Amino acid sequence: MSSLLIRNAQAIVTVDDGDRVLERANILIEGNRISKMGKDMYEADRVIDASQMFVYPGLVNVHHHLYQTFTRNLPQVQKLELFDWLRYLYEIWKGITPDAVYHSSLTGIADLMKNGCTTVFDHHYVFPQQNSAHFIDKQFEAAERLGIRFVASRGSMTLGKDQGGLPPMSVVQDLDTILADSERLIDRYHDAGAGSMRQVVLAPCSPFSVSADLMRESAALARAKGVRLHTHLAETKNEEAYTLERFRMRPLAYMESLDWLGPDVWYAHGIHFNDEEMRLLAQTKTGVAHCPISNMKLSSGIARVPEMLSMGIPVGLAVDGSASNDGSNLLEELRIAYLLHRLQSSAQAPSGYDLLKIATKGGAGILGRSDIGSLEVGKEADLFMIRVDQIDAVGTQTDPKSWLATVGLKRPVDYTIVAGKVVVENGRLVGEDEEMLAKDCQASFERFIQ
Repeated sequence: MSSLLIRNAQAIVTVDDGDRVLERANILIEGNRISKMGKDMYEADRVIDASQMFVYPGLVNVHHHLYQTFTRNLPQVQKLELFDWLRYLYEIWKGITPDAVYHSSLTGIADLMKNGCTTVFDHHYVFPQQNSAHFIDKQFEAAERLGIRFVASRGSMTLGKDQGGLPPMSVVQDLDTILADSERLIDRYHDAGAGSMRQVVLAPCSPFSVSADLMRESAALARAKGVRLHTHLAETKNEEAYTLERFRMRPLAYMESLDWLGPDVWYAHGIHFNDEEMRLLAQTKTGVAHCPISNMKLSSGIARVPEMLSMGIPVGLAVDGSASNDGSNLLEELRIAYLLHRLQSSAQAPSGYDLLKIATKGGAGILGRSDIGSLEVGKEADLFMIRVDQIDAVGTQTDPKSWLATVGLKRPVDYTIVAGKVVVENGRLVGEDEEMLAKDCQASFERFIQ
């Protein structure tokens, strides 16, 4: 079993239940787990001098659309809100290929890893009628190549334009096809054990793109197989108007009618919940993926995160799709979230450390994971490290817990470690020629966009 010693760290922000910060301490990693922490010196196969570094638990991204990495920075959509934005982009996305799925996943995952993310959940739901049978398999292939902990969703759409939905008919599928592929992916990839690198979630896209039958059947299959459930909800007022007109219910009431509440469910965005709905989320421990940058770019609104935290609603942090962000940097998301809620809520806003906890332990809880999200003996060795002897860190080091939100980092992290393996070192991917990787991904983008 290989071992790694992180020696004499300037500060280790554990995010444990005691909110401890260990100063001038060591972390011994044996295999994929943390075996010892403290001031004692340990022997190891490899030693990293962390005397000028802050050490943090790996970030957990709980909502993304990696395929959208190939439709970033398009001038045609930069002033559109969600429904019009989707209508335009679906006409591009309907041509997505296995090659584009693989290389867009590599692009987004690499960006996440270089910025401290160690676990990513991706919500892929666009399946054209041709050549889409193994899209999720290509994502797992990309994640394994780079070494990130990956949670994939079998997303889906059954309600196209001709049936009153938003997507084109060429990317909707029938119920039996979706359920059969969902079961295939769960049986092949889902590992429920501690330390799992691969998991599967069932994730019909949204109330305006799927049928009630698909929602019910997905929930039944997920609970029979012991996997979690995810969808977009309460993102815009347009969505609210859609469900009121079509179902005579607000979005959350519609979800409740379909058995889509509970600690195994989380929603992306969750902006437009009223007081009664907030209480229902708290009572049922139904979670929310907070996507502040996407919500700002698409003019969707501001989620009631300060109240969610005070009520005990599970909250995780997410970058959302790269085309509504337009990046894959959870550290940037963390700082923007801090500033957004300070603007909106003043003294009631989450602190910088509160938001770090959302981005680590909060995300782990959303995914049902107790083996990641904090730095503790026995947990998975998922962490990142930042040098603080650089010019951009001068005068900032009095509060390591809040530093990432209040000051923020404008460069890649120095190390990212996943399951005890160094996957980013000195700000660059380990085991990859980054220039060649970028060239290959750019070539794939050009094939797709043309």
